[in-house]
Amino acid sequence: MDRFPSLLPPAPPLRVGLFGIGLDAYWPQFTGLKERLEGYLARVAEKLGRPGVEVVNAGLVDNPDRARAAGSELRRADVDLIFLHVTTYALSSTVLPVVQRARVPVIVLNLAPAPAIDYKAFNALRDRTRMTGDWLAHCAACPVPEIANVFNRAGVHFHQITGVLDNDPECWSEVDAWVEAARVASGMAGNRLGLMGHYYGGMLDIYSDLTLQCAAFGTHVEMLEIEELAALRRDVDCADMAKRVAEFHEVFDVQPDCRAADLAEAARTSLALDRLVAAHRLGSMAYFHKGTGMPECEAVISSIILGTSLLTGRGVPVAGEYEVKNAQAMKIMDLFGAGGSFTEYYAMDFNDDVVLMGHDGPGHIKIAQGKTKVRPLDVYHGKVGRGVSVEMAVRHGPVTLLSVVETVDGKLALLCAEAESVPGPILEIGNTNSRYRFACGAREFVNRWNSHGPAHHCAIGVGHITAKIEKLGRLLGLKTIRAC
Repeated sequence: MDRFPSLLPPAPPLRVGLFGIGLDAYWPQFTGLKERLEGYLARVAEKLGRPGVEVVNAGLVDNPDRARAAGSELRRADVDLIFLHVTTYALSSTVLPVVQRARVPVIVLNLAPAPAIDYKAFNALRDRTRMTGDWLAHCAACPVPEIANVFNRAGVHFHQITGVLDNDPECWSEVDAWVEAARVASGMAGNRLGLMGHYYGGMLDIYSDLTLQCAAFGTHVEMLEIEELAALRRDVDCADMAKRVAEFHEVFDVQPDCRAADLAEAARTSLALDRLVAAHRLGSMAYFHKGTGMPECEAVISSIILGTSLLTGRGVPVAGEYEVKNAQAMKIMDLFGAGGSFTEYYAMDFNDDVVLMGHDGPGHIKIAQGKTKVRPLDVYHGKVGRGVSVEMAVRHGPVTLLSVVETVDGKLALLCAEAESVPGPILEIGNTNSRYRFACGAREFVNRWNSHGPAHHCAIGVGHITAKIEKLGRLLGLKTIRAC
């Protein structure tokens, strides 16, 4: 059984538009050519199909009238992305109306039906008409410059994949990455981000323009009151608390010196958080509150880390310190299936050439190296209260760092880097912390990363997924920077 079942309802399917192109003047001239090209298009549709993806195949477009009809069809279907399969030569006037009416990003598939023409068999045909028809079935590359020229002049943003229809893993891996990036873009547009409390006073780097976040990602922002969470805590009964404490012992490695009263308070807040998330249909969250002067609010904040860590592991990433930009980065990483743990770098180990990174919680417990420990803390450094917190290292192996950066010119950018989470000693202080080794070296990574002006928090996910993040940035119109 999955220890981390998602709290979110199934996402709506990603709708991917597809059409092929040709020239209607060819069909009476070359017997079987149209059917052959339609077979190629059906093969692409088959390869694009997968769970969670609905392929809207507009068919072979071969004249301007058909182009306008296909564009309207894809627009009515509300597709998120279009794949244009260049099957043979076609007039650019046949292509432009489709994408203009659909108004979504376009991926041009310049796919040959075979790695090379069988020259010997081709030349043995002798019949020049048959030879020309066979040639037209192989000339996908021919109209791509014309299409690119017209798209550029019309302001249509497009991306290209060049390869072979079958037995080309590199090509189809890139197709898969575009589909995955489109799925994440769609997920971000449908996300509801809950903001509870206020910024940690004085952390100027984390302040963010919420309108800019909504405009760039399509995210809905839901403003929450900590008093609502405090009120929800009052309605939690002891039986449910006992079950949640038992769940803590199943999911976490609860250390023997944790106080039963602290675990009970954490369980109460965790259950209230689940109800808050359900009530507002949240897909991510950022929070911070001092809680001083209001005992109930202080109790909420001092007991929140286990509950927010459970939420993060179950598809609702939560960022502390009201770090809106990092809540967005964490959600992106989670939608990619990489996790996305709340972190910052806090020290360097020059002997081992690694950067030590972590935070005081929450952590993405689904990507932990082993079970996440729960430790008691007599003080939360820089914050009110005391209680229990999480201590974990990110799973050893390849990782990707992501930061959503708000730039000096009022835009957003995606800053990322790839590294390895490596074994070695960590600080057993009840915080998330890991050791990361960068190909460019610890010193160079820190200098490069800082030069782009990110906030001091970032999201860590498992796997090297920079190529997917770059595609997401291109779909969203955001600059993507790779630091290492």
